[in-house]
Amino acid sequence: MQPAPLPANEPDRLAALRALLILDTPPEQRFDRIVEFAAQEFEVPVALINLIDEGRQWSKAAVGMVACEMRREESFCSYVVFSSQALVVEDLTQDPRFADAPLVQQAPHLRFYAGVPLNSKEGLTLGTLCLLDHRPRQLDATDLAILGTLGALCAGELRGESVESVED
Repeated sequence: MQPAPLPANEPDRLAALRALLILDTPPEQRFDRIVEFAAQEFEVPVALINLIDEGRQWSKAAVGMVACEMRREESFCSYVVFSSQALVVEDLTQDPRFADAPLVQQAPHLRFYAGVPLNSKEGLTLGTLCLLDHRPRQLDATDLAILGTLGALCAGELRGESVESVED
């Protein structure tokens, strides 16, 4: 797998992530509910809230996979952190960045990825809300809008904001 480049704002991004004091904390219902809803809404077997630090991807909430930690170099979500934009890969086996990734070539044999950025108040991408499936899929504009709204809700929770103050 081709690892994602580091964003230009990496030191600031990492400082903002650390300031949340959320890494390596126990599961929380407020995040579990978001991934449960996302998995149901999009009819996918896997939905995750992932945060990316210096060397790893860490899952704050997970449906369909045991909350996990993996090397940043093997993380699809690192591409979202680099670009600060949503990423949809309809078939991971057809994308040269991901075709030989362990999670594609070995169990669970993932084929689809969609991730939206989770941003700090300063607009720094700390991680993603992502969807995964074992088969290729497509998302339309409405799906992307719904996923983006769920991502904004999740980012607001990370920042400690109430639902009323969450913006896209």
